[in-house]
Amino acid sequence: MDSALLGAADAHGPAQGAAGTSDDLAQHLADLAGSLQADPSHQAVLDRTAAAAVELVPSAQHAGVCLLRARHRVSPAASTSELVLELDELQAQTGQGPCWDAALHGAVTHVADLAAEADRWPDLAARARALGSLSVLCVHLRAGSTSLGALKLLSETPAAFDTRAVQALALLAVHAGRAVADAHQLENLRVGLANRDVIGQAKGILMERHRITADQAFGLLATASQHTNRKLHEVAAELAATGELPLR
Repeated sequence: MDSALLGAADAHGPAQGAAGTSDDLAQHLADLAGSLQADPSHQAVLDRTAAAAVELVPSAQHAGVCLLRARHRVSPAASTSELVLELDELQAQTGQGPCWDAALHGAVTHVADLAAEADRWPDLAARARALGSLSVLCVHLRAGSTSLGALKLLSETPAAFDTRAVQALALLAVHAGRAVADAHQLENLRVGLANRDVIGQAKGILMERHRITADQAFGLLATASQHTNRKLHEVAAELAATGELPLR
């Protein structure tokens, strides 16, 4: 965590937010980190991270996770309520907001009332009035030097979050970032293995049917992939399921 952030928290005395004392907070975070590592899928880790954020900060009513996508876009990945999704949609439509700043620029973004932030995000603030008074707290989510997105808290009470809430959420983000990255890597590995298996099955069908080599069978799959503008594993899966090689 940034030294400035820690200093601000220290200025208010020991952190006594979600879990009471600093020791309670550390134990709570350790328990949450263990539960994040135990979740079986990438989406499960994201959902658990959002739920954990509300558990950790009593003044929070809603939470969510946004992830960075291609072309510097930020999209919702998990939420604990419809209100979080509504705010995410407004930020996506306007291309601005606290979660976008946290995800794209690594900022800790602390907002007492989003509708009053016309100077920072004029388009968003004007449209956010329909959601009522919203306190928002967003922190950067990353794994090592890799930016992943942002973790956010919402409250329908103005000025709901103090520096202790900032500290607690930032500490959770450290644990969650690693868990999200690990789960994503594991899921990609599982998908890769499944794709390799179905491609191998499709190659075997072609080799048996046409009495050709493995390289020649792969060439047929690659050609079908190019001609149909579909991924190789999708072509292989269709062949394995139907016995037919799509060529158009």
